[in-house]
Amino acid sequence: MARPTDDSRSLGAFAPALVLLVICLVINYIDRGNLSIAAPLLKNELHLSPSQLGILFSAFFTTYTAMQFVIGWLVDHFDANRILAAGFLLWSLATVTTGLVWGFALLLSMRLILGIGESVALPSCSKILARHLPEHHRGFASGALMSALRCGNAVGTLGAGFLMAKFGWRPVFIAIGLVSLLWLPAWTRWMPRDGLALPQAVEAGPGSAAILRQRSFWGTCAGHFSCNYLFYFMITWLPTYLVLERHLSMATMTGVAGMYYSVDAVSSIASGWLQDFWIRRGYTPTLIRKSAMAIGFSIAAAAIAGCAVAAGNTYLPWLMVAGVGCGLTGPGLFTFPQTLAGTQAVGRWYGWQNGFANLAGVIGPALTGYVLQWTGNFRAPFAITAALCIAGGLAWVFIVGRVEQVRWAPASKASVAPVSAQA
Repeated sequence: MARPTDDSRSLGAFAPALVLLVICLVINYIDRGNLSIAAPLLKNELHLSPSQLGILFSAFFTTYTAMQFVIGWLVDHFDANRILAAGFLLWSLATVTTGLVWGFALLLSMRLILGIGESVALPSCSKILARHLPEHHRGFASGALMSALRCGNAVGTLGAGFLMAKFGWRPVFIAIGLVSLLWLPAWTRWMPRDGLALPQAVEAGPGSAAILRQRSFWGTCAGHFSCNYLFYFMITWLPTYLVLERHLSMATMTGVAGMYYSVDAVSSIASGWLQDFWIRRGYTPTLIRKSAMAIGFSIAAAAIAGCAVAAGNTYLPWLMVAGVGCGLTGPGLFTFPQTLAGTQAVGRWYGWQNGFANLAGVIGPALTGYVLQWTGNFRAPFAITAALCIAGGLAWVFIVGRVEQVRWAPASKASVAPVSAQA
């Protein structure tokens, strides 16, 4: 069979772009997670309450979530490469400005702008992967990108956390935002070109109603929401949990949180590689992709529950196991919509899926802040997160249908009949 060889050559040709996409998402998650690392310092400097911290955490996700529904449409109709570059520029400048402003209101404004800029990243990346890679290479590429999100948290926690402890949070925000701008000329040079050419009528893809009629679309939204709730809980509140509940110093906290994010990252890329391996061996994407989600959410739910009730330092192994479970679920967030929607509709499917799912970022951090203020400890927030992990696993397995591409008819009369995906 000649096709796998051709696929391997195409994967090699795509490698420079994949590396740059990985770097882009590392920077993306360093920038969005910096406020969480700086939260203990901000709380003291600006005299912020837990509920105000929760509002700052959630502000980013308000604009980020709203823009997903716009960006998904844009990347299906315009050049995803250039949309990604424009958003990157905006969010880098917002990061620089965050280090210069004073007061709750101005910080809130910068978080809202940051959300607009960063909203382009994941829909653009999903579109680019779908245009350039076949099914049996998307797991590894998707795992690499999801690993990059976790690496961004790890690098931000270990690197930025150490620098904030030494120099303060303001210089760190300014420096990271300025250095990040070096990515833009590299992307202009190596961004992928000459993707799969599709007839204009097909490229237009299905109408909005056709996508919204898919039961699998709502299943991916529900499952992604649960995954995001866990993921964003760990991004926004883990540093504060370690300092306030487990009484770690800032330096020790950065080490423990960074270790969690690193475990999450390794688990994500390993999961993607293993999924591709088994699909190349002849197993269906339905079996492999859904099994990974079921196992990952089950592990995460059990570990989160164990972490909530653990005494002393026994919480640490449970925390690392939760990172394994969270990482296992990562690649599927990309691979499911890429396969189900196909090249012509993946921007809108993933963008809208990510938009609904990121309501977890709007609700979760603020809810955690209010529940923490009400109860005085993290047990209830951990219990809520574990329950949503169970719900998420059920959604991916039972609400999402077969992992096969939908046969989209012209927008005026969309069909929902599936066609076998390439495996």
